[in-house]
Amino acid sequence: MTPDTPITRELVLIGGGHTHALVLRSWAMRPVPGVRLTLINPGPTAPYSGMLPGMVAGHYDQHALQIDLVRLARLAGARMILGRAEGIDRTAHLIAVPGRADVYYDIASIDIGITSDLPDLPGFAEHAVPAKPLGAFADRWQAFVDRAARPRVLVIGAGVAGVELSLAAAHRLAGKGGQVALVEAAPEPLRDIGDGARRALMTQLNAQGVGLHTDAQIAEVLPDGLRLRDGTVLPADLVIGAAGARPQGWLAETGLALTDGFVTVGADLSSLTDPALYAVGDCAHMSHAPRPKAGVFAVRQAPVLLHNLRADLTGGTRRDYQPQRDYLKLISTGRKHAVADKLGLRLEGGWLWRWKDRIDQRFMDQFRQMRSMAPVAPPEGAALGVADLLGDGQPVCGGCAAKPGADALQAGLADLPPPKRPEVLTGPGDDAAVIRLADGVQVLTTDHFRAFWDDPFVMGRIAAVHALGDVWAMGAAPQVALANITLPRMRPRLQQHMLREVLQGAAEVFRGAGADIVGGHTAQGAELMVGFTVTGLKPDRPIGQDGAQPGDALILTRPLGSGIVFAAEMQGRVPGQVVADTLSLLARPQSTAARVLAPVAHAMTDITGYGLVGHLLGILRASGLGAVLSVDAIPAIPGARALAAEGVRSSLHDQNSAALGVVEGDMPDDIAALLVDPQTAGGFLAALPPDSAAEALRALRAAGVDAVEIGSCQAGPARITIR
Repeated sequence: MTPDTPITRELVLIGGGHTHALVLRSWAMRPVPGVRLTLINPGPTAPYSGMLPGMVAGHYDQHALQIDLVRLARLAGARMILGRAEGIDRTAHLIAVPGRADVYYDIASIDIGITSDLPDLPGFAEHAVPAKPLGAFADRWQAFVDRAARPRVLVIGAGVAGVELSLAAAHRLAGKGGQVALVEAAPEPLRDIGDGARRALMTQLNAQGVGLHTDAQIAEVLPDGLRLRDGTVLPADLVIGAAGARPQGWLAETGLALTDGFVTVGADLSSLTDPALYAVGDCAHMSHAPRPKAGVFAVRQAPVLLHNLRADLTGGTRRDYQPQRDYLKLISTGRKHAVADKLGLRLEGGWLWRWKDRIDQRFMDQFRQMRSMAPVAPPEGAALGVADLLGDGQPVCGGCAAKPGADALQAGLADLPPPKRPEVLTGPGDDAAVIRLADGVQVLTTDHFRAFWDDPFVMGRIAAVHALGDVWAMGAAPQVALANITLPRMRPRLQQHMLREVLQGAAEVFRGAGADIVGGHTAQGAELMVGFTVTGLKPDRPIGQDGAQPGDALILTRPLGSGIVFAAEMQGRVPGQVVADTLSLLARPQSTAARVLAPVAHAMTDITGYGLVGHLLGILRASGLGAVLSVDAIPAIPGARALAAEGVRSSLHDQNSAALGVVEGDMPDDIAALLVDPQTAGGFLAALPPDSAAEALRALRAAGVDAVEIGSCQAGPARITIR
């Protein structure tokens, strides 16, 4: 979509299941102009079910079966909302996502999978783990394997899924002396497959020592096993639920037609109740052609769903999905061996496992081989200097990495006259204005940035944390905020909902800090920009940058690297989990850190666009000091240092790097990049008396702030020595 295309329709994909992942992949090749596409999913990745048994068996690592939804959303030009949908208001067209503003839709599709949870079984929620959802199970299994010694595993349910998981677990745990057993309520296992496949799988269970308890009615799950209704206790270190397929409970509150709790859809895959809502994958029941829950149907629904979504959004005609009547089931047996279920025949062997592996790898390759954003090339006939400014052609970053360099800012402010009013205590170039009041001072600061993540609610939160940084760093109590928001060209109703999301996210942060949003200004532009003007009150002199003393300890309250992480995200080069963790860090208010540091800090500032070195120099120049930094103490956001070592840089890096001219000593290139990386909602840098530093660090860490001492101030010129 070109930047000047107005947005007129909202398409929301609820859940990152296989069908939706394939729709996103195809949408990236040919998006619909004027449509904003949104993906809502609890986490940044989604596991591919076909490779889960192989992961359990140890043939694949966990990463191999994860579809990176963050990278996929970037490729498709979609916004990614990290949250779990738990309701739909079909009258207002709003999707409820706890912990954030509701999400508006014109057309939505549901692909949230199923669960093998057993809510009616006493003790299951407390002591067992369901095999679905797959992501939570994969995490739990990996943690169990890492710590287990002579482990005992019980799998509830001896259908295909339970047998496949039990064989995989037996293979993985064989070297640890593990024991695996199946617990089945029915008289016979594997009732839903052909006789040949059943005989082959029973042979594998016997050969690999997997126990089998049939006619076993479970009374409760214990902390260390299962109690059957006849009083028998089966011991276990891990109980896995693989019995049946259950829909997610919130679907029952939507008012949609359901079959056994699954959304009932017609041949076009839309709800029989509401044509604006589709449902696909395991969470749907196809009324025109009922089929078992199987990934093959989810995959083959994708082209039809994509066609119908396009038709709804552009005024076209829908088409129907007609599933095949039968399909080949390839069931792995723990070892690199598989059984095929087709026409009642007994087919098995290593060649079937290799065939299954090729199918699975081919599916995942669609998401592993996603191209990054193409570099921006200078237009033909461009003026002199355009190519130099474009540099390597990577797009301009958002957040504080989108600001002009320090030299441009200082030169631009140079001709501004000093304030005339006697109550104004600061002049142009300071982080914030300080105004004398009868009973103290008022701090006034403003900050805004272009969005670097396409979720208005999250951007509202981070922008609020960012704007409060100067007030907190000066030791003031936040008072009021004015919003300054630029909205992209959109249908008025969509602008209304985007503004609501931004302000709801910001208001939560401001209210938590004791401040209120009291007004502001909106405009319309090419993209979302969010900012706030904030005031704060302090009964005495605010903390400045000019009070540091020789010997002061330098305390940093947040790791560095957010500019690098989001530069890499724009290029499709960073794992989605790193992005999710970084967003969570930046959206976390810093009032607690400010309360600990303000009473003892000689000088303090927040680390923003000019990086650690640039902001440390502000303290050193104002205080007439130098500093020593410990290269080993510099904290980095997980994943950021590796990205820096790969050469990822934000678009402000080159201008910020000029500050490295005052840095003496050897350091790796990746550390140098972190030192000048622009931070959005960055941590505080505080100069503390040496006898206060240790206690402050203990208080910060007790409050959940990962603060570190990175160096100290020393007498001398404003230079930084690396040791």
